[in-house]
Amino acid sequence: MKQIYLDTARILKAISDPKRLKIVDMLSCKEQCANKLQQAFAITQPTLSHDMKVLVESGLIIDRRDGKNIFYSLNPAAMEELCAIMGEICQKRMHCICEHGRHEEQGMMENPEAKNDVREIAE
Repeated sequence: MKQIYLDTARILKAISDPKRLKIVDMLSCKEQCANKLQQAFAITQPTLSHDMKVLVESGLIIDRRDGKNIFYSLNPAAMEELCAIMGEICQKRMHCICEHGRHEEQGMMENPEAKNDVREIAE
């Protein structure tokens, strides 16, 4: 399996929990202290630690320590990559990964100029 699918699946699994998805949304605005996140969700410190560990290990969130405080922020590169990958997957494409041959034929019939594009991709 390509690494890109493994990395994307890890991120999607991390944000499949509604609370973690809301944390990502909060962090998209600005960096947040762990204490503020804990108060916002009215959860215990061990629960927050677990959720943040999952998000940090996914690569979507970055953590930094400042004395006794831990600050979390969104990893912009990981978020951009996730959005790009999901955009590609969700986008209607002529060249489907699972039905490459069938889509090539349909594309050439619908758009004769696509014939050259198909040749370039196949090579």
